[in-house]
Amino acid sequence: MILKFLGGTRTVTGSCFYIECNDLKILVESGIYQGENADEVNRADFDFRPEDISYIFITHAHLDHSGMIPRIVKEGFKGKIIMTPATRDLLELLLYDSANIQENDAGWHTRKAIRAGEPPVFPLYTINDVKNVIPLFDVKSYDKIFHLGNGIKYRFVDAGHILGSGTLELWFQDRGKEKKIVFSGDIGKKNNPIVRDPLTPAEADFVVMESTYGNRLHKPLKESIDELVDAIKITFKKGGNVFIPSFAVGRTQDLLYILNNLVKLGRLYRIDVYLDSPLAEEATRVYLAHPECFDDEARKLLSTGDIDSSIKLHFVKSVKESMDLNRIKSGIIVIAGSGMCEGGRITHHLKHNLWRSECSVIFVGFQGKGTLGRRIVNRAKAVQILGEEIAVKASVYTINGFSAHADQAELIEWLSAFKDSPEVFIVHGEEEVSISFGELVKDKFGFMTHIPSRGEVFEL
Repeated sequence: MILKFLGGTRTVTGSCFYIECNDLKILVESGIYQGENADEVNRADFDFRPEDISYIFITHAHLDHSGMIPRIVKEGFKGKIIMTPATRDLLELLLYDSANIQENDAGWHTRKAIRAGEPPVFPLYTINDVKNVIPLFDVKSYDKIFHLGNGIKYRFVDAGHILGSGTLELWFQDRGKEKKIVFSGDIGKKNNPIVRDPLTPAEADFVVMESTYGNRLHKPLKESIDELVDAIKITFKKGGNVFIPSFAVGRTQDLLYILNNLVKLGRLYRIDVYLDSPLAEEATRVYLAHPECFDDEARKLLSTGDIDSSIKLHFVKSVKESMDLNRIKSGIIVIAGSGMCEGGRITHHLKHNLWRSECSVIFVGFQGKGTLGRRIVNRAKAVQILGEEIAVKASVYTINGFSAHADQAELIEWLSAFKDSPEVFIVHGEEEVSISFGELVKDKFGFMTHIPSRGEVFEL
């Protein structure tokens, strides 16, 4: 087997791994890159011929693992895209939303370019491109082994990250012997709301594993919830609004679950929560349609569709409704994408409110290097948003206990479940984090470890 690392190396975005094995060419993940120079990276020529790829495996629906699929299909891929049922339903929503945002952004930049006498800007892909992707989806359930042919078989096990997320086990033949490689996908944090805890395969010859939080420990969930309550109360007392940049799929549903319980428990009064994302309502419906992915507690709550029985939950659909939110000066919580503030409606809310000292921005997820979210978290005095310099006067909170990613201790626990001594490739982490986590793995288990660079090739 030839394994080539095309993305998600020494960074937390753009995951993409290329395999050549037994006359088949396969991609595991096809993520879009988010962060500094993202447009240049995402428009660069592929390191493979899309028409030569037979299969693409997607571990979960987040765009940093899936968002390049429409471009790959547009440029010639005609094979199967393999994922779990819940991932399929979420991914359709996310890809259409991504295409819509890109078309709108390209239109805005084109109008600006034409006024300046410059050439038009084209989207990376369009809604029509996404329509051509959907027929290629091939849905496979958890825990069952399927055969690709050519001596290759595979299975998804629950990764516990978001609805439908999977760890991929791939068996292949090498010199008459069967070998196994495991792609972790994003490994979930234990005891997260809604989804089940992650499972770990027990055996592997090779492991490609994420390291997003490989250098830190999360706060306990209870402590994080206490911090969230305090931040909301302080902001409302100052006469401001709370803005929470959040991925529309996964983190948002967890937040709704937690806020609903806080009101039921009397820790917060009945509050107005505005979910300002075009796909928020549809994503919540997808969650409700897949109780097979829930833990026991969530199954009891979400199977009744009772998520807004205590909070006043408002789905914001139109652009006008979103703009009108910025006329409300106090007393509301706005949850909007994107989670790293690299687009979406959250950027408009930050433009209109980040300079207001009475407001707060609460980050509940990882902020990659070069993103607007990271600059705000790092307490920049001012940031560029939609072509304007905006002062950072609002209070900024970072609450990492809501992360859907395993922390260092949980990553080590996940890896400790392997009975043998696999060769480990550390990916999906910022460079210094991946390196330090790799050293920890080597010291603790004695496993051979690699921190691949983009374009690096290994023969397994």
